[in-house]
Parts: sequence; C-alpha cells; structure tokens
Amino acid sequence: MRLSASYRFALPLLCLAVIALVLSGCPKPSAPTPPVPQGDPAKATPNAVGPTGEPIVIGAIFSVTGPGAPLGEPEKASAQMVEKKVNDAGGINGRPLKLVIEDDATEESKAVLAAKKLIEQDKAVAIIGPTMSGPSLAILDTCNKASIPLVSCAASAKITNPVAERKWVFSTAQTDVLAVQRLLDYLKAKQIKSVALICDSNAFGQSGAEQLKKQLPTAGIKIVDEEKFGTKDTSMTAQLTKIKSAKPDAVICWGTNPGPAVVAKNAKSLGLTMPLIMSHGIANKKFIELAADAAEGVVFPAGKLLVTGELADSDAQKAVLKQYGDDFQAFAQKPGNTFGGHAYDAMQLIIAALKGGAKDAAGIRDAVEKTTKYVGIGGTFNFSATDHSGLTKDAFTLVTIKAGKWTMVK
Repeated sequence: MRLSASYRFALPLLCLAVIALVLSGCPKPSAPTPPVPQGDPAKATPNAVGPTGEPIVIGAIFSVTGPGAPLGEPEKASAQMVEKKVNDAGGINGRPLKLVIEDDATEESKAVLAAKKLIEQDKAVAIIGPTMSGPSLAILDTCNKASIPLVSCAASAKITNPVAERKWVFSTAQTDVLAVQRLLDYLKAKQIKSVALICDSNAFGQSGAEQLKKQLPTAGIKIVDEEKFGTKDTSMTAQLTKIKSAKPDAVICWGTNPGPAVVAKNAKSLGLTMPLIMSHGIANKKFIELAADAAEGVVFPAGKLLVTGELADSDAQKAVLKQYGDDFQAFAQKPGNTFGGHAYDAMQLIIAALKGGAKDAAGIRDAVEKTTKYVGIGGTFNFSATDHSGLTKDAFTLVTIKAGKWTMVK
C-alpha cells in the first residue's frame, strides 16, 4: 500500500515526538563528584579521611579551676586549638594527636595525682603544664623518675634549675630571674633607690621575692620593707599600711591574680602615691577587670603579645604573635592570651620533636633540648644542655596600663 504524501511527511515527526517522550522519562546522569583537594589536609572537605593509627598522647595539667584559673583557662584553650589544627592537617606523620587534660585546681597534691595518671594510665609521651609554679615544682620528681618530658607553663626559675637535676624538665614561661633583670633596667632609668616588697606566699611569689632580694642590692637599690600575703586573701591593707610608713620610692608586688588586684585597690584606697610595679603574673585582662581604676599606671614586665600592635615590623615575633592572636580569637572567641601562649609554645615544641622523628619520650626530650631559634609567643627560644628555659631578658618588654589598656613603656 502506498502512503499518501501528507502521511509520509507526518510519520517522521511522530517518531521524533515518541523518542522525545521516552527520553524525558529517563533519569539525567549525575554530575561527576569533585575530587578531594590535594595538598594541605587542613583545607580538605569535611568528608576527607583524617589521621589514622594509634593516637600519640600528650598530657596536660592546667589550673582550670582555683586561684590559677585566669591563667589555666586560656592555656587549656590554646592547647586544644593546637590539637585541632594538627589533626585537621592530617595528624603527626599520619597519626592522630590526642590531648588528655587534667585540672589540678591550683593544688600541688592534685597535680601529682594528675601526673601519675597521665604517665601510668594514659601513657602520655610528654606532659605540658602545670599552670602554676607550686604544682610544677611538685611534679618534677614524678616526671624525672618516669623519664617523661615535662614542659612547664610556670615561671619560677627553680622549675628548670639546677639543670643537672632537671634533665627531663623544660619551661616556656619567661622566668622570674629574667623578669627582675628587666625591671632593674626600669628602676635604674627612673633613679629609684628604695623599694618595698609585697609578695604572694605561694611558690611563684616567694621565688620572685628571692630573686628581688638577690638582684636589687647588686644594683644599689635598698629594700626598706618586705611583706607577704596569702593567695586567697581579700585584704592587704595591714601590709600596705606598714609599707606606707616605710616611705619607699616604689612598691613591687609579686603574684598572680587575684592577689595583685587586691594590692592595687588597697594601695589606692590608702593613698599610696609612689609607683606600683608588679610581675608578669598579672599579664592578662583579668587583672584590669579585678583592679578596675586602681590598675591605672601599674608597670610590669610582660611578653610582647600584649603590645603586638606597637612592635616594629622588623621584630621577629610580630608575625607569630599576630597569627596566634587571630587563631585564638577565632577558636576561643577571646583575644590572644600571654599565659595561653605558654601552652601554645609547649605544644609546638613537642609536636616539632615528633614531626622531626622523635619516636619516644627520650627522643622528645633530646629534640627539645637541641631546639634553637624557635620564635614563639614567649620569645625566641634557644635551649641547650645547660639552659632548659631558653630565653633572655629580651623576651620581656615593659608595659603600663592606661585607661584600661596596655601600652609599652617608652
């Protein structure tokens, strides 16, 4: 049968319509899955495979509670920030980093128990902290006997000295020896000839008092009165009344919050007009919050983090300090913290040792001891077999408080 011309013309169109209808019901092919980015693991997609294998355990002991909490809290946050950053970037040689944190509540006995737990139960290859000098001194024997590296975040020079008896112990906080050396430059420049001391009765305060009594006389500066206060004391009026009667050219207070803030407020209420000088133990916002307007004009030695913006661009620490400040703000929603910086440096030293090939606690200890030119938050560290603190007085700058803000003493 022959098809009419009109039918022969319509048939191809009908076929095309049927084909189009069939195809419209078929699923569309999916777009190709983008490959996981190569290179920096920290920038990988959330589904990227993280570090695997047996975790490397680093122990930490901080004063998260108790009088040392204003220091211990930012230390804890800084250590956690480093842990996350390392694991997000693939871990250490492919193995995850596990940070186990213990709170010593600013008590020496609890620090000892925490150290034993971290060593015996958690199998930590190293310990950072404690926050305070007393707890740090309390666990020295435990770490030395167990041959576990300890990188303390506290400032007493006794933590690392004598080095022959502290083989496994290092510190990242600027020591009281260096702080007093830096203060002597200021006292001489201001022609201050006599001072009165008021120091915390705890390990940090008394270690500082020891250095003051050792170094001040050599600079021709007379100590006309010496007082103490308890870490938890709420009034130092009696001690400051005695100091006022002694008529010193300046008053030096050595301690960590909250005690120094009480000293500042009591001194103001008693009408003491001589300069009030303090230690690096007040180098955080908590002192300004607690002392309020009594903080005005207080001078103290501090790490450079507080005044990062005032540093010259040529300062080797400036870029490092700014990066830490930015990272901490993003992680903890708070400004970078000097004491947090001590924990940051301690973590970085141990991690560098592990990444450099250290296989165990002994390897970590040896690597830290050989570390030189490490530009950190506390300063530029140069450790050696005879120096386990690694800093000089240049790690400090002098800071004063004006209108509730820190500024460098010019």
